[in-house]
Amino acid sequence: MDSALDRLDAACFLQVWQNFDKEDKGYIEGKKLDDFFRHVMQNLGIKKDEITEDKVRRLRGRVKSCSTPADENVLIQELATMMLPKEENFLLLFRRETPLDNSVEFMRIWRNYDTDSSGYISANELKGFLQDLFLQHRKSITPERLEEYADTMMKMFDKNKDGRLDLNDLARILALKENFLLKFKMDACSQEDRKRDFEKIFAHYDVSKTGALEGPEVDGFVKDMMELVKPSISGSELDKFRKALMGHCDINRDGKIQKNELALCLGLKLS
Repeated sequence: MDSALDRLDAACFLQVWQNFDKEDKGYIEGKKLDDFFRHVMQNLGIKKDEITEDKVRRLRGRVKSCSTPADENVLIQELATMMLPKEENFLLLFRRETPLDNSVEFMRIWRNYDTDSSGYISANELKGFLQDLFLQHRKSITPERLEEYADTMMKMFDKNKDGRLDLNDLARILALKENFLLKFKMDACSQEDRKRDFEKIFAHYDVSKTGALEGPEVDGFVKDMMELVKPSISGSELDKFRKALMGHCDINRDGKIQKNELALCLGLKLS
């Protein structure tokens, strides 16, 4: 069990936490802790029938303040501090302040800073990136806090110390929610099911509700498409695939992918 828990990261912790704190209050009741631990172990690959009371008790023992009375609340900060490595704890708290629901949102901000499509942003650009992210969520941040976030992230993710971060680094930092396309199995459905799923997919990426994907909407769709087959992609790889997709799907060459154009690319007839 201990080796499995060593793999616990911010993404896994947050996924389980959100199932228990659906109203985002920032705490759960002490009486729910044992169930929380069971779900954590399941998410780490431990089979449900192998999660014994002894294992739950041992985990509770590792998290010292979990002697909290059942009628008291446990804050997410307290539990994360005890269960996660320092770096992962930092990421978890940052992500709670800047949730991202859609790859389109991520790519829109990214494109503002990766203007030459190099797939990298510098340390100085990172500060602007984070500032925009907080503004987009209508949250204020002091210059000192912004500096702290930027410095910490560069130390954590700039592995080769060249003063820049790539697309994958930022995607992990910001912890996009699960790839939206993973919800669908296009090849395992009837034509009617595929049409219904297509409508949901297009609506998700058509953030501007114009009936066509353009700019970061195409980027977000491309990013999620690529990550279905390759979990870690670079900015240059994304741009190559985007160019190929536009060449294939943008039939009227208006720089956008109309709804009917994408349907044709996917072998669907909407009418």
